[in-house]
Amino acid sequence: MSHLSLRQRLALTAGAALAFATLASSAGGPAQAVAVGRGPADFAPNATGEVTNLPTFLPGHYIVVLDEKPVATYAGETAGLTRTKPAKGEQIDLGSAAARAYRGHLKDRQQRVAARVGATPDQHYSTALNGFTAELTGDQARELAQAPGVLSVTPDVLQQPLDDRSPTDFLQLSGKTGVWSELGGTKHAGEGVVVGIIDTGVWPESESFAGKKLPTKQPKAGQGYQPYRTGTTTVMQKADGTTFTGTCQTGEDFTAADCNSKLISARYYGDAWLEAVPPEARADYVSPRDGNGHGSHTASTSAGRSGVEATAGGIDFGKISGVAPEAKIAVYKALWEGKGGVSSGGATSDILSAIDQAVADNVDVINYSVGSIFESAHTDPIQLAFLSAASSGIFVAAAAGNSGPYPSTLDNTSPWVTTVAASTVASYSATVTLGNGQRYTGTSTSIDSRVGPAPLVTGAAVRTASATEYDANSCLPGTLDPAKTAGAIVTCERGVGARVAKSEEVERAGGAGMVLLNLTPMDELADSHAVPTVHLNAPGAVQVKEYAGQPSATATLAPSTETAPYPQIADFSSRGPSLSSSGDLLKPDLAAPGVNVLAAVAPPTNGDQDFAFYSGTSMASPHIAGLAALYLAVHPSWSPMAVKSALMTTAGDVKDAEGGVDGDPFARGAGEVRPTRMLEPGLVYDAGAQDWLGYLEGIGKPTGTGVPAIDPSDYNTPSIAVGQLLGPQTVKRRVTAVTPGIYRATVDLPGIDAVVSPSILSFSKAGETKAFTVRLTQDTAPSHVSTSGWLTWQGAGTTVRSPIAIMPTSVIAPTEVSGTGADGQVSFEVTSGSAGAPIRAYGAVSGPEVTGSTSASLPDKDLPDFPATVTESTKALQWTVQADDPSASLWAVLYKVIDGQKYAVSWYGNGSDRVTTALAGPAPGDYGILVMSSGEVPGTTSTPFTVQTNLIGPDAGTDLTVTPTESPVAGKPYQVTASWTGVPTDRHSVGYVEFPNRGGTVISLN
Repeated sequence: MSHLSLRQRLALTAGAALAFATLASSAGGPAQAVAVGRGPADFAPNATGEVTNLPTFLPGHYIVVLDEKPVATYAGETAGLTRTKPAKGEQIDLGSAAARAYRGHLKDRQQRVAARVGATPDQHYSTALNGFTAELTGDQARELAQAPGVLSVTPDVLQQPLDDRSPTDFLQLSGKTGVWSELGGTKHAGEGVVVGIIDTGVWPESESFAGKKLPTKQPKAGQGYQPYRTGTTTVMQKADGTTFTGTCQTGEDFTAADCNSKLISARYYGDAWLEAVPPEARADYVSPRDGNGHGSHTASTSAGRSGVEATAGGIDFGKISGVAPEAKIAVYKALWEGKGGVSSGGATSDILSAIDQAVADNVDVINYSVGSIFESAHTDPIQLAFLSAASSGIFVAAAAGNSGPYPSTLDNTSPWVTTVAASTVASYSATVTLGNGQRYTGTSTSIDSRVGPAPLVTGAAVRTASATEYDANSCLPGTLDPAKTAGAIVTCERGVGARVAKSEEVERAGGAGMVLLNLTPMDELADSHAVPTVHLNAPGAVQVKEYAGQPSATATLAPSTETAPYPQIADFSSRGPSLSSSGDLLKPDLAAPGVNVLAAVAPPTNGDQDFAFYSGTSMASPHIAGLAALYLAVHPSWSPMAVKSALMTTAGDVKDAEGGVDGDPFARGAGEVRPTRMLEPGLVYDAGAQDWLGYLEGIGKPTGTGVPAIDPSDYNTPSIAVGQLLGPQTVKRRVTAVTPGIYRATVDLPGIDAVVSPSILSFSKAGETKAFTVRLTQDTAPSHVSTSGWLTWQGAGTTVRSPIAIMPTSVIAPTEVSGTGADGQVSFEVTSGSAGAPIRAYGAVSGPEVTGSTSASLPDKDLPDFPATVTESTKALQWTVQADDPSASLWAVLYKVIDGQKYAVSWYGNGSDRVTTALAGPAPGDYGILVMSSGEVPGTTSTPFTVQTNLIGPDAGTDLTVTPTESPVAGKPYQVTASWTGVPTDRHSVGYVEFPNRGGTVISLN
């Protein structure tokens, strides 16, 4: 699961609000405490008419979004202003009289809204978003948040690009029978389609972007979809019959001549970033030129030229290609590089400008490999801009995030966006053979011949006199002594410090090679290292480190053909469920290669290399963008959601570490994309603006459009998710035939009774749409434990498969309530999914008290550990930790043992002297808690405590009784009362009230 240390997790949890700096000042500060997408509809007045639940607004740069539709989606609702939304098959005409009039209307209204608080807009948006940016005081922002017509007031924060053997071969795009061949070869794969890349820019000299000089005359009919120049504008007739118009914006080290028949447009947007970051703190070009490499990598992955020779680290890796090699690339640089990585990223306002222009230019696909460790609300300005883009017919692919494997770490989860997880392909591998004969296989792209045998040493063993053991084991810059390191293979631990920087330190000190160690399970990544390097995972990495500490240890590094099962979801790939949808919308949508992807980069920031291996969902997203481009070249009139559906319902299985099928829909969505099947989906689940607006209404986000609200679970997506199945629920869907025929439905969903009606659908012609329902009822599935499966339609020679993710909930009840005294009772509110369900009481029990001591300075492995085993008969489990000193600060990490490894499940505590960890109806397995302090009481060096472990089984006693003994009603709240007698008052006791399907409430006494 996670490779973060326990204290890193604690810092992430406790300091989440401090994770982003605003662009209000170049120094940066804590993010404004503003909920994304908060507007007047979210803030209700109290009885005296005062709004009291507004967050704190700090001075800074804000994006203010208004409720009227932007040009891209305006359908003529305002009297006197003509419709500007293009008809199907047409494009936006920003030069029309209607568009000019409506844009003037929006700008005037934006000016008036700003003026009511005395603010002055510094940037206006009207194409994909109706809003403006402005410097606001806290009072101004607070007043605007409550103003009529204001949809949201959001701080302009820094958005950061995600760190992210041949994916095109793995996806079966290449070869005589590959997808490209079926499309007429690489010279036709993606033709007539423009992919917009919102990223760090482009390195135009890369062979991946090579092309012919743009002609100045329009091509004659029949000459294909060829771009040409008219003055400073690039024009291209597209496959859908509309026109792309772009420009090659000049700037630092970038001229109009840098664009060509492949890279047909390049612009940059950095007003907010350039204002906030002074020139001396920048490491970038004020132009479309890529100052990082990330943008070049994503652009070349999605639509780079085919057959490009790629060399990395002095090793020839053969030819590489973009997914849609004949598609054209339009670059919108909105992410920037600061010196030393400080302030790197892009301001929300700059990204909005890029989206606005991409929509105006009329791209077909947008790739957005940008995200956060926190989920953006569906009403975040960037997500709303993508809504307008999708409404204009633009397919938007976005990275899911690199904060896995923790649950609910996704970003870019809006239903109109295709959210992409990262998966593996066959790995480049190498072996580490130790002098004792032990052999371990890891990942490497820097070993093409044998290295060694050579001395094997730990970083700490060859450190400089001033370096700490920890820093040297991490091979941080300047920590290794050349006199000790020369000719040796050095083990370097992953964690603090960039991976490639570790091999650069080994090279500086004269080392012959490096073994990069994952001391806890996580991804093996094939970086382009400075010295021959093998990246090893635990437990082998731990054993290699132990051996390296012995005198006269030696090792040999050599190439290997071994590989782990693939495709697997990368450990770093962010997981669902989506919080914005309360689990009623399954995200991510699907997976694509995102580990060890070789593509073009910017040489100055990549060791003077033209190509490099990157990993991340940033690398997975452009694969999907490229596939969408291939699709739209064949079906130019298809909607973004029809393309998304085709990609999802034809996806294949993802593997787990043992080579079996990965059963986690919150990691892989619909599964691994399969281009060989995507063009024959049979049926598609389509959706558009009305569906998206109804969805927003359904999650409580008023749109002011009059569109009826729909239950989020009923949004017409090619997946089914119910975040809380309490009692039966009927989910609605509709499908449109691509291939006519008779289709029959089957459902595989363990523990849930699922009935499809009708279960047979007959289509007489393509384009025919029919509706169906799926009635879901909890059967044997345990409560509060997600269950997943598939809905499959079979017919017309194909299968149409949709993932299902359900959280069964037999009862809504508190996890824990408390009471005091030898005799007493406590009442609490419960809602049951069915009437007549039994309610039983167990306990009370009081386990022995055990003393212990912890310290903030203890390493994770030495933290006090209190394990417990849960069996099928266990009803509940609770740990109670009480510090001796009431001013102490305690925390507890709950873990579960999986395959012999401890994996953190959740955190408990609030920094006080007492921590209670309660598990109601836990699944069988080995659990435990680790106790830590966040700082000792002044004058002490440790924190003593007492811990009590209470396991409640079926024979826990009869001190506790409960009324009623069965649920009186379904779907409505009722009161449950737990009573106890004869419970000791001199120590803690625990009872349990059990509901069906392992649901229940822990009763904590005294």
